[in-house]
Formats: sequence, C-alpha cells, structure tokens
Amino acid sequence: MDETEAIYDSNERGWGAMAHLSALAGLIIPFGNLLGPLVVWLVKRRDSDLADSEGKEALNFQITITLSLLLCIPALFIGIGGKLFLLIWIANLFFIIKAGVHAAKGENYSYPLTMRFIG
Repeated sequence: MDETEAIYDSNERGWGAMAHLSALAGLIIPFGNLLGPLVVWLVKRRDSDLADSEGKEALNFQITITLSLLLCIPALFIGIGGKLFLLIWIANLFFIIKAGVHAAKGENYSYPLTMRFIG
C-alpha cells in the first residue's frame, strides 16, 4: 500500500473520481457537465476531504469549459468557432479522464488553465 492509499480509503477515492467523471453526463444531458460534479460535491463534501477538493476542482474546470464553449459561438462568425469548439471538447474529455484516474489513486488533481469560481 503506498502513501496516498493510506490517506484515503477506497470509498473516498471512488467519490473523488466520481466528482470528475460525472462531468461526462454532459455527453447525454445538456449542462450535465456542470450538474454531475455539482451534485457529487454537494452530496459528499462534508463526508470526504477528497470529494470536497476534487468536486470543487471539477466544478471550477467545467464552469471554465462551459464559458469557453459559449465563447465559440461568436467565433463562428469569423470562421474559427467550430475548430475551437472541437479542440476544447476533446481537451475536456482528456482532462476529465486524467483527473478521474488521479483521484481514483487518492491524488489531488489540478486542471490547467482553470478559473477559480469556487474556493
């Protein structure tokens, strides 16, 4: 057992990973990428330090992603909106999975280029 596994039990690591992976709900439900991490964070933030920190991190990143995707709409008029949208969407999937893997190991993960709305 390594040091991070000793800090968080498997239940906490599972909820930490779920905080990130729940953003994949956005593939099915409009704004599910925001609702998934928000629900996990609100439900588990008092029960688990990992779920609290990872829930806030996931929610901040998904707010940043959502705002970035909304900015792609006016960029459509200058011809780069579609390409930006696709690039942001693929990066979002990559970082969601990467963060989920880190949290499942009991590691805190910080997304790059994330605006901090929830402290």
